[in-house]
Amino acid sequence: MELTAPVDVLIVDDQAPFRGAARAVVGATRDFHVVGEAESGEEAVQLVQELQPGLVLMDINMPGIDGIEATRRITSAHPGTMVVLVSTYSVSDLAADARTCGAAAYVHKEELAPRVLRELWSAGGDDTWRLHA
Repeated sequence: MELTAPVDVLIVDDQAPFRGAARAVVGATRDFHVVGEAESGEEAVQLVQELQPGLVLMDINMPGIDGIEATRRITSAHPGTMVVLVSTYSVSDLAADARTCGAAAYVHKEELAPRVLRELWSAGGDDTWRLHA
């Protein structure tokens, strides 16, 4: 499926190696490009306001406000922004509020790939919580 416009992506993770890996995945995904990176939930909330990305790849466990709370704040203030939680938790270990924080999906870090990004973006408007774990 061809996109009508490129998808601006914000990567949020407190670990530089994963930000690099996510940047490579986004770079390998046609019509997606990284517009910014954040190391904390607080920084993510600020950058979404400034950059207005279409997609945020959000780590869950970070110092300060975690990814779940940052997602809640982002999706409340910017309902048109899709947030995908990305972490190393197994699905059974996800916090109970992961499904209700406004995130469109959860993807295990090892499963993050161009195909997954495109599938999630294509299905983004259907209000169905998706797991790729």
